[in-house]
Amino acid sequence: MDSDDPVERGAHHVQSLERGLAVIKAFSAEAPHPTLSDVARITGLTRAAARRFLLTLVDLGYVRTDGKYFSLTARVLDLGYAYLSSMSLSEIAQPHLERLSAQVRESSSVSVLEPPDIVYVARVAVSRIMTVSINVGTRFPAYATSMGHVLLADMSPAEFEAYLMVADFDRLTTHTLTERAALQAELAKVAEQGWAMVDQELEEGLRSVAAPIRDRLGRAVAAVNISTHASRTPIDLVRTDLVPPLLETAGAIAADLAVSVSKVARG
Repeated sequence: MDSDDPVERGAHHVQSLERGLAVIKAFSAEAPHPTLSDVARITGLTRAAARRFLLTLVDLGYVRTDGKYFSLTARVLDLGYAYLSSMSLSEIAQPHLERLSAQVRESSSVSVLEPPDIVYVARVAVSRIMTVSINVGTRFPAYATSMGHVLLADMSPAEFEAYLMVADFDRLTTHTLTERAALQAELAKVAEQGWAMVDQELEEGLRSVAAPIRDRLGRAVAAVNISTHASRTPIDLVRTDLVPPLLETAGAIAADLAVSVSKVARG
């Protein structure tokens, strides 16, 4: 019998879990919106089995369907956040943030996306510029933050539609983008230039700039930002003085994260 056969893997092996993961992995860049028949063919499951797994994933919120085509929702990203946590993203990022904050003399942070919010996983505070304290675990709505913008800009259309379904677009300040068209236009700009600046959308007086931290496949798995007070740092100085070191830091964190992932994979 083939050593890869489930029976040979021991009594601990749960074949239904293996098949469910295979169904999730059936979604790819080549087949982002497969039909039931596509999933059955890709996974080797019968149509009846593939249908049961797909509808279960729909019930759990990981997949959506229009009745014919299926697509992953943003919730499937939750499966990756646990992996990032196990890789100690905060530990990898912290020394980079310390160097960045020492260089620009402003606070810096790293966050991940947990729709509809961003969640802080690392931070160096140089001065308090918000009315609320920010700590690891603090959440803010993604649509009103620079780190949220770079992470939302990396979403597929289906993921972004799923995000819109769970986000509440409250007007936090007079500058907050709450209209879908305006937000999409800003995200398109962010995707093109590779970084985002949010000017007093989360809180009056707060100006921040962020860049994506990408994995080896080019996906934005986290974001790093620098925050400053609007009265202290004009927009032109944000672009000239803060964006270059920010992009350099994002690249350095991504490089260290890739090395860490490679070590775990080899181990």
